[in-house]
Amino acid sequence: MVEKDKVYSKELIGKTIVSKSGKKFGHVGDLIFEVGSGELIHILLRNPTSYTDRLELEKTKDGQILIPYSAVIASGDFIVVAEEDII
Repeated sequence: MVEKDKVYSKELIGKTIVSKSGKKFGHVGDLIFEVGSGELIHILLRNPTSYTDRLELEKTKDGQILIPYSAVIASGDFIVVAEEDII
């Protein structure tokens, strides 16, 4: 495996999350993963936009918004999510 193919969690924290159509959701605050398998489950949203307030997204007990990691379709300068996989 080539080293540059790896993406470390610290590289994802703080990136802007957008939909395929360019709607901004907020920023990656943290990552939630399954301890046993290491599978990424959710992205914890930081600084949610007013657009995300209108969506009925899953939340933590503390009211923080969660984005399912399975909705992520690309990561680079932004984290791009498929909005239809979230709602």
